[in-house]
Amino acid sequence: MTRGSETAEQMGGVPPTPPDAIVAPWPSAHPYPVADQWYQRLGLADGITRIWEPHVHPLEQANFWHVRGRDRDLLIDSGMGIVPLRPSFPDLFGDRPIIALATHTHIDHIGAIHEFDDRRVHSAEARQMEHPAGVTTLICADIHPALCKLFVAAGYPPFDELLVDAFPYAGYDPRAYRLRGAAPTALVADRDIIDLGDRRLEVLHLPGHSPGSVCVWEAATGALFTGDLIYDGPLVYEGPGMDLSVYARSLRRLKELPVQVVHAGHDPSFGRQRLWQIIDTYLHRWNTIDHAD
Repeated sequence: MTRGSETAEQMGGVPPTPPDAIVAPWPSAHPYPVADQWYQRLGLADGITRIWEPHVHPLEQANFWHVRGRDRDLLIDSGMGIVPLRPSFPDLFGDRPIIALATHTHIDHIGAIHEFDDRRVHSAEARQMEHPAGVTTLICADIHPALCKLFVAAGYPPFDELLVDAFPYAGYDPRAYRLRGAAPTALVADRDIIDLGDRRLEVLHLPGHSPGSVCVWEAATGALFTGDLIYDGPLVYEGPGMDLSVYARSLRRLKELPVQVVHAGHDPSFGRQRLWQIIDTYLHRWNTIDHAD
């Protein structure tokens, strides 16, 4: 969910320490526990599995969605990439063909996309997927203070020293983590169809949260995968690459769909009534801001 594609230098921050400069263990005032397992999963109806990283800070604790098809599967987003994703779920990612689609290119949505051969993203964020910028480490001090204030003001917990509250294994050094880029192998556009053999999903280009933000719509089941355009938590809508007027148009477009269930980029899934409530809340808030200005 991290907003901003500027480099640390552009935002006046300090560039992160190169991994090869790390010579001592991570200095911390308190020990970090070792997680029993890094990922959690939840099987849902219609061959859909929700995966997330419970030990990541709520701001970056994204959902990624595995959609089972007859001929191939679809992975929508891929988390932080702190732990390899594919070997963690051999029953999902074994030898089947998989399309890995990024709804957008913030750190918590493309971390493991390099593990997949078929990588897709909207053209507006193709360069960012190959060469990630903005927040690319687990060190909170590397996040520009202005962004930290923005996230906390939106309703997220204050940052500690790391974006995780546990380590994936003993001896893990968080300074060694860097978001790994990967060039897309295909670009998607509005109204593109992703064919899994027995199910067809439509790509909707809905910018606002980011220039290349996309949602995925399955008309046959009424399922909408929204990435970070909308979820049942505090939306962050002010920051680099965001545009309120564009965001509002995208939210209004969601109301045109006969949605039954929303599988979002963060927080649990929800239904059509809650979708409309969230949309109306933010449209009202933004209209109020506009009138005040």
